[in-house]
Amino acid sequence: MSNILLAIPSGASIALIAVAILLLFGGKKIPELMRGLGKGISEFKKGKKEIEDEMDGTKQNKEDN
Repeated sequence: MSNILLAIPSGASIALIAVAILLLFGGKKIPELMRGLGKGISEFKKGKKEIEDEMDGTKQNKEDN
């Protein structure tokens, strides 16, 4: 159980990672990266919903027959 707790980053580790990202990409690129990440997540959710709707439709067609 203690091995799992060691894998979780603490507050200082998260701050260090954030500073490293800021230094690597700069302040101007981070909003663009976040915007792209948000679009990617929304596209993933949209695709997942379409597949779920398709699966539900297939399930209903089998039940109707």
